Amino acid sequence: ARMLLDQYRKKSKLFRTKVLLAPLGDDFRYCEYTEWDLQFKNYQQLFDYMNSQSKFKVKIQFGTLSDFFDALDKADETQRDKGQSMFPVLSGDFFTYADRDDHYWSGYFTSRPFYKRMDRIMESHLRAAEILYYFALRQAHKYKIDKFLSSSLYTALTEARRNLGLFQHHDAITGTAKDWVVVDYGTRLFHSLMVLERIIGTSAFFLILKDKLTYDSYSSDTFLEMDLKQKSQDSLPQKNIIRLSAEPRYLVVYNPLEQDRISVVSVYVSSPTVQVFSASGKPVEVQVSAVWDTANTISEIAYEISFRAHIPPLGLKVYKILESASSNSHLADYVLYNNKVEDRGIFTIKNMINTEEGITLENSFVLLRFDQTGLMKQMMTKEDGKHHEVSVQFSWYGTTIKRDKSGAYLFLPDGNAKPYVYTTPPFVRVTHGRIYSEVTCFFDHVTHRVRLYHIQGLEGQSVEVSNIVDIRKVYNREIAMKISSDIKSQNRFYTDLNGYQIQPRMTLSKLPLQANVYPMTTMAYIQDAKHRLTLLSAQSLGVSSLNSGQIEVIMDRRLMQDDNRGLEQGVQDNKITANLFRILLEKRSAVNTEEEKNSVSYPSLLSHITSSFMNHPVFPMANKFSSPTLDLQGEFSPLQSSLPCDIHLVNLRTIQSKVGNGHSNEAALILHRKGFDCRFSSKGTGLFCSTTQGKMLVQKLFNKFIVESLTPSSLSLMHSPPGTQNISEINLSPMEISTFRIRLR
Repeated sequence: ARMLLDQYRKKSKLFRTKVLLAPLGDDFRYCEYTEWDLQFKNYQQLFDYMNSQSKFKVKIQFGTLSDFFDALDKADETQRDKGQSMFPVLSGDFFTYADRDDHYWSGYFTSRPFYKRMDRIMESHLRAAEILYYFALRQAHKYKIDKFLSSSLYTALTEARRNLGLFQHHDAITGTAKDWVVVDYGTRLFHSLMVLERIIGTSAFFLILKDKLTYDSYSSDTFLEMDLKQKSQDSLPQKNIIRLSAEPRYLVVYNPLEQDRISVVSVYVSSPTVQVFSASGKPVEVQVSAVWDTANTISEIAYEISFRAHIPPLGLKVYKILESASSNSHLADYVLYNNKVEDRGIFTIKNMINTEEGITLENSFVLLRFDQTGLMKQMMTKEDGKHHEVSVQFSWYGTTIKRDKSGAYLFLPDGNAKPYVYTTPPFVRVTHGRIYSEVTCFFDHVTHRVRLYHIQGLEGQSVEVSNIVDIRKVYNREIAMKISSDIKSQNRFYTDLNGYQIQPRMTLSKLPLQANVYPMTTMAYIQDAKHRLTLLSAQSLGVSSLNSGQIEVIMDRRLMQDDNRGLEQGVQDNKITANLFRILLEKRSAVNTEEEKNSVSYPSLLSHITSSFMNHPVFPMANKFSSPTLDLQGEFSPLQSSLPCDIHLVNLRTIQSKVGNGHSNEAALILHRKGFDCRFSSKGTGLFCSTTQGKMLVQKLFNKFIVESLTPSSLSLMHSPPGTQNISEINLSPMEISTFRIRLR
């Protein structure tokens, strides 16, 4: 008792009050009843003895966190009576954490990036499936379609939720689990992904079917099928090839966002002589591009068609595609550098040898310049004709020669990053098309693609960057992408926490390099008085800004040893990994330098919605076989209009029945009002929405449905506020997330 008390007393000297919290146990304790009983009984005897000895001057007891904070509050009471608390205010977070020496835990921000990306794909599929399923469920209820109501879809949806929830574990999404556990997580995500595709396909088919009563007569073979298929839990998805004939095939496109949108839809088809029509029979402008089997071999059995689709919020739009000799599609043109293609097929391909000519891409918003290796060097904004340095480079980090080296948790580099060097110039392929243009360059460890969309709206304003990374043969190295600009950001940059709020960061030269790496969930940006440069990310990764004007993101890491934090292995199960980003350059105005020092910052509306578009892409689906008797509506448009620009529908999730595992007729409507920086102009950004100070009339929300009831609830649906009743207006404050129980008819 004396020994334990002496330790507690020493520890209490580190705090401002005499109240001390001593946690008992760790994450591998109390696995057996006996251990729990022995700990409890023995500690209680020690407490009783200590409390009985007045000379010890101690009061010790078991307690909860609430008991601790109540005691702390009481200790602070006397100080507060004098008008000031003894506790200082701390704002911000505790990143980046080190438990000893220079052992900063910034490695796991990137570890196992294949699954960090898969998690995000699973999240967007789950949300899409939840929303479509509830709409389909309510219509099936209305038309009494037992085949849909009694299906096992809800049980499968529940399991998918649980598998995604499980993956949020602190050793799953972090990439700090053993290899065989990673395979188990991956297999769960993969199986759920296939199930979600089935739910989306089935629900969309039912909603778009003209005569709902004929649903029973269709087998699941006629339902809609996603255009992407993943073969295994650790491989990248591949596109299905849609077989064309003179008989039109349906292509149904789903927009999972609450915003009306114009997005590019790209699918693989079996013939280049293709026509796409809207449901009303209007021809749609199409770009036909080559499908590349390897860097410089064109497929002879598949062609990519791309067109602009205008889809209502949360809605479905139907297109017809067919093979036709009178096709007026536009073939993409190709220019190749440092290599050549022998068989050109139907495409115009120019092979450039030893040319000094620069490479450019442009749309109506920006012009991009690239060097001979296919890497972006400069961005010109068309609005003001200004040239900005925005250059992309790749680099390697090694690990320290000291005894403790980088592992799944720790990032312990051997100094600054070394430039990525190559012996022969990379093969560069430039695509020019009506719908999109892109530059792709092929390095040994990364295939880097920069794309511009020819869209007047939102999707045309940012630059899409996609990297396919393969470091399966390297040894103790990490690969990074660095974006350098002429923005005078000094040592400040900004990253998001959980996709919800932005946290300002400071790069401190007195700290080791690894301490200046932070987690980026969905975005990071740098800025000066005139501009803001944002890197939007479709997966969580580690990010830093080690020099003024730079954003560096670590894309994958392969480490041969354990870093002694409990994993007992290195990270050597690397996959071919896809990373997806958008780069957005915005003009700033009315900047107050004092305000810059605040502990908060907000993205622009354009940045928020670009991030949503990237994380929630449209879903193209085709019916598996062409069926002449199949009759679909032209579109399904469940909302009266787009929601306000700053309101995001987090989910519309069917609530489980009180009896059994089936569904009820209620759903959770979860809404988030985003905080945004209104000093960025929204003019000409192509947003089809307005902001309404967070107010929405309930009866003006839905188009195909009547709101039978809408009641506020706690976030988790566990509690209803006292005196809860039906509301007719939703009112949200900025940054607020609210849950409502909703019943549609």
